Amino acid sequence: MRVFKIIFWVIWRVWFYMMMAFPIIVMFPFLVISILKEEWYPYFFKMARIWAKSILITSGFYYTVERETQLEKGKSYMFVANHTSMTDIMLMLAVVKNPFVFVGKMELAKIPLFGFFYKRTCILVDRSSSKSRMAVFERAQKRLNQGMSICIFPEGGVPDDETIVLDEFKDGAFRLAIEHQIAIVPLTFADNKKRFSYTFFSGSPGIMRVKMHEPIPTFGKSLNDKKEIKDAVRTVIYHQLLRFNA
Repeated sequence: MRVFKIIFWVIWRVWFYMMMAFPIIVMFPFLVISILKEEWYPYFFKMARIWAKSILITSGFYYTVERETQLEKGKSYMFVANHTSMTDIMLMLAVVKNPFVFVGKMELAKIPLFGFFYKRTCILVDRSSSKSRMAVFERAQKRLNQGMSICIFPEGGVPDDETIVLDEFKDGAFRLAIEHQIAIVPLTFADNKKRFSYTFFSGSPGIMRVKMHEPIPTFGKSLNDKKEIKDAVRTVIYHQLLRFNA
């Protein structure tokens, strides 16, 4: 029985990575055109959502979203979610309609084909460099001025220990949100770790549940309130994960 599972996992995982590349190849000319000018990013974002949904569907994932509120069209937000899987990127693109820009690790730019567009459309950060971390704030300000939202996974990466329900949050997302006075929208991803973790011989097609929580305002807040807001957001996601797991 174990042998059949291993064969399934190998074929399924290879298929997943093929499906990451295939839509990019098909849409390549249009994707390249959409990144020639920063003001054309919303068109790139629409194609990125098609890319994300096609990967989820063809890999056997289907998602359900429970929304506590409807987001305002044209308004900038800070989107944050728990981070346990590569599919977190696809799921975030699939469920959020407001155009946003990821703030992500520089290492992902090395992924063939995906990395070409990743480094040209996302705000990359080298966490070991204070200069790089400061540059994030300048680029985020530019994107917000263009009417975009920002998305950060505040755990800063996927914990090696998969028994960790929710790792500690870094400060960056909350500092950005406060400095730019934009509301923070927490999202809880319930099943991504079970469906497609970084352990190669694991996972299965199936449901991915999402809870989009009420925005947490930062208007009138200062950096002195950063820890309080960060703890409040983490508590919302942590308690929702416990309810999902129950």
